[in-house]
Amino acid sequence: MENAKFKSGFATLIGRPNVGKSTLMNHLIGQKIAITSNKPQTTRNRIQTVYTSEEGQIIFLDTPGIHKAKNKLGEYMVNVAERTLQEVDVVLWLVEPSDFIGKGEQHIAGQLRKANVPVILIMNKIDTVEKDKVAGFLEGYRALLDFADMIPVSALRGQNLDKVLRAIFKYLPYGPKYYDDDTVTDQPQRQIAAELIREKALRCLEEEIPHGIAVSIERMKERDDGMIMDIEATIICERESHKGIIIGKGGAMLRRIGSQARREIEKMLEMQVNLQLWVKVKKDWRDSDFMIKNFGYNKKEI
Repeated sequence: MENAKFKSGFATLIGRPNVGKSTLMNHLIGQKIAITSNKPQTTRNRIQTVYTSEEGQIIFLDTPGIHKAKNKLGEYMVNVAERTLQEVDVVLWLVEPSDFIGKGEQHIAGQLRKANVPVILIMNKIDTVEKDKVAGFLEGYRALLDFADMIPVSALRGQNLDKVLRAIFKYLPYGPKYYDDDTVTDQPQRQIAAELIREKALRCLEEEIPHGIAVSIERMKERDDGMIMDIEATIICERESHKGIIIGKGGAMLRRIGSQARREIEKMLEMQVNLQLWVKVKKDWRDSDFMIKNFGYNKKEI
């Protein structure tokens, strides 16, 4: 029989690029699902993850950051983020601790006023500022919106994350368990593997490589003995000059990206991985609907 006190529903994390949405979600779920990097626009797809406890089940939609679109990929990302606001029970708006509220935040506040759902303000990265300043920073945001809750946290250090979960459950309806207890994401393994490779590439590469790279998994097959997963993947970049940087001198950079990605994928799959990486140039792929669809972005949302 369904537990009458069990709560379930959907929460989304929203905020400008780089405020720590993926880091927060990974810490709440307790596993690495969304990729994190200090470069903007790391999260391109809407990643659905699941937190289950005795109290209930939260399905998190981690959306791309809301920003001003510069190309087709940018438009797609903004559309996904803004549409998600209409589909959830509670919104978590992540901001950084500062007394400066810029145009990006003003734009998001405008979107949230139209959404008609409870909004919890999460002020992340409080470990980077003096403690006595946080209350003042929160006051600055209070004037923007009628928040259901305001919680200062450090996602990286796991500070106050229990308060975040309690606040979300407060606003979820009573309902069924949508996923089994052991489900943590609806992302196919191929897509998570591609995202992990992309994360390592973003982290290893110099500043001169923009975020205009994608990863395509060409082949992912478990060997008959069930001990090793063979993965062949291609890193797509926009320029010949980028290709040289990604490969590196004597292939050193590509080997570094590959070995870091392989370790992460092995952790996820809990088995040995044989990873082969290639690099290809496809000019202007971020302005091509066909290419965007090809790299695993949701066809329905383009």
